[in-house]
Amino acid sequence: MTLAVKRALLSLGFVPALLAAQPMQVPQPSPGLMPNAARGKALYDEKCAGCHGADLKGTNQGPPFLHRIYEPSHHGDASFQLAVRNGVRAHHWKFGDMKPVLGPSADDVAHIVAYVRSQQRLVGIR
Repeated sequence: MTLAVKRALLSLGFVPALLAAQPMQVPQPSPGLMPNAARGKALYDEKCAGCHGADLKGTNQGPPFLHRIYEPSHHGDASFQLAVRNGVRAHHWKFGDMKPVLGPSADDVAHIVAYVRSQQRLVGIR
């Protein structure tokens, strides 16, 4: 799509057409990284627990990760990477949109996901 076409679409209010034309880049952890749940817990406590709960059961600001909606087959690991990097529009819950989280790297998010997945398995979410 040329710059002229993008400008024309933008001037006509066709923002979705512009967004659809740009591929979504999923942040990738470092090659060979072995995600560590213990490291992930420390990062989760620092970056996520305020909204998603220290026990992963949610708060009045964010949904629980110990819920079948967040099972790997519905929200894969890449969805966590995208949520942290880009934020998320509210779609399953009524907490409002999630803003991007500044600071965590793709490696950090991989560790956080390892922790979340370990806790999900403990309650039977696979």
